[in-house]
Amino acid sequence: HVRLVESGGGLVQAGGSLRLSCAASGSIFSIKTMGWYRQAPGKQRELVAVVTTGDSTNYAEPVKGRFTISRDNAKNTVYLQMNSLKPEDTAVYYCYADYSSDLDGYEFKYWGPGTQVTVSS
Repeated sequence: HVRLVESGGGLVQAGGSLRLSCAASGSIFSIKTMGWYRQAPGKQRELVAVVTTGDSTNYAEPVKGRFTISRDNAKNTVYLQMNSLKPEDTAVYYCYADYSSDLDGYEFKYWGPGTQVTVSS
């Protein structure tokens, strides 16, 4: 099993920056892709950014050029650097980890509890 804990959310003015962190513990050796989703009030959860074990990254169009995802395997932590924040970035941000066991093929997507990001105009 995997446990994910996010930190770094908060209130920031438009144009400001925040860095989210997500620390993983447990069966970390079977973690493959990690990333971030977000969910704004009244909206569906949407993918924000993804980073693979090979450090390949992918971003949703609304955040390209403003957000950067990175991964520190030594610390079992994934980060989301968010710059030039806009009010429409306001949401609960959820970290996730794709678990895939090479031993028995078990796969599962683990989620963190979420951290609130609020961008004021």
